Amino acid sequence: MRLRTLALYRVLDTAAEQTFDDLTRLAAAICKAPIGLVSLVDEHRQWFKSRVGLDAPETPREVAFCSHAIESDELFVVEDATRDERFCDNPLVTGEPDIRFYAGAPLRVANGHRLGTLCVIDRKPRALDSDQQIALLTLRDAVVTQLELRRSQLEFRAVQELLPICSWCHSIRNDEDEWVEPASFFTDEMAVTHGICPTCATDPNVTS
Repeated sequence: MRLRTLALYRVLDTAAEQTFDDLTRLAAAICKAPIGLVSLVDEHRQWFKSRVGLDAPETPREVAFCSHAIESDELFVVEDATRDERFCDNPLVTGEPDIRFYAGAPLRVANGHRLGTLCVIDRKPRALDSDQQIALLTLRDAVVTQLELRRSQLEFRAVQELLPICSWCHSIRNDEDEWVEPASFFTDEMAVTHGICPTCATDPNVTS
């Protein structure tokens, strides 16, 4: 289900976008980290929608710190990867980019699935102070908002492609080539199949 949700956002392997890059750059600056990433974890890899201070566009999922970070809603912090048995022999620790410190804030979308992280990385052991933690979580929320906005725009465009909608008044052309209000269109064109909602069921103007 998590991978299915990720696919719905249609963000994997898309071009860089300034909004995401700005949030990543701000997270790295506030946390005083040389590397910042918006990482999305699919079946076999973590792919970076946005990256600062790192050239690689993706890494294998089996070595990804973010795979651990998405297991919880909490901020995931590794202060010294060389002293953590989960990561001490990780190739991202023993080789480039020489990760020592990692902090990842999970990207939890509307249906509850965690798709990836906004994370910061340093090449030396360290910690985040409370203000930096709050800032990273706040910026994470902004990244999630951008993901949700992106999905909404995609869905709206899909509807536009299916329906002839006037770009000015938003009326819709029906099968009789008449331009009608959206409410009228959906009432006329679509059969009622789900009964009456609880609010309308108690409205005497509806049930009388």
